[in-house]
Amino acid sequence: MKRWPYRWRPRAPRQPAVSRPPLRPGPGPRAPAGLTLVEVMVVIAIAATLLSATVIGMGALTGAKARETLGELGATMRALYDTAALTGHTCRMVFEMPPGDATGFTYRAECAGRAVTAAADRDRTLREDTQASADAARRGARSGSVGRPGTSLLDVLSQEKDRVESAAKFSIFLSPEIEPRRVSGVKLSVWTPHQRQPARSGLAYVYFFPQGSAERAQVTARQGNSVWTLVVSSLTGKTTVVDGEPEIPKS
Repeated sequence: MKRWPYRWRPRAPRQPAVSRPPLRPGPGPRAPAGLTLVEVMVVIAIAATLLSATVIGMGALTGAKARETLGELGATMRALYDTAALTGHTCRMVFEMPPGDATGFTYRAECAGRAVTAAADRDRTLREDTQASADAARRGARSGSVGRPGTSLLDVLSQEKDRVESAAKFSIFLSPEIEPRRVSGVKLSVWTPHQRQPARSGLAYVYFFPQGSAERAQVTARQGNSVWTLVVSSLTGKTTVVDGEPEIPKS
């Protein structure tokens, strides 16, 4: 076998490894900056406005305010029922409602100086009292008249008549549980047995008597398409809130 001649060749010396610095990441895309304090406050204000509008809209759809108002009225009427029974004076709840389809109303409690009966013709009484209230508002406060000096039999009889009439008059009644209040956004109507139709504007009364009885009544509150009614029992003065407007009793 023929062999090729072997020729030794020196190897080139190895170059020492060169250390390279580690690579650093480039600038690349910048991360988004956070919101400023002003932007956060604007977002919170918009969210609060939208939330309040949603709550108000839901309240109008469900009639939440109308039902809450009747619940407060029921508690006030119950307190007035107890007041009449304990003091021996006739008391009444007075409602003032705007004319037409306007919403809102005010209510307050009044008590007489003694036990009195309610008028049989309530419609006429409400018309007269509403007109008198309107006239007084236009006329303003009147100045008192000056009496003649001396006292006679006619003066004594006149003073006694004034005392009896004053005892039969109703004056505003205040207590921690019974305070005047104004309600907005709710349309009210009040019916009692002495009325042919529910009162929807002007004045309306619900009476409570010292014998431990109350005038049967239906107080209806409307808020949008929602209707709730507060039914007052004549024997116990108990109040119940029902959905809708019950039919007016025939008797």
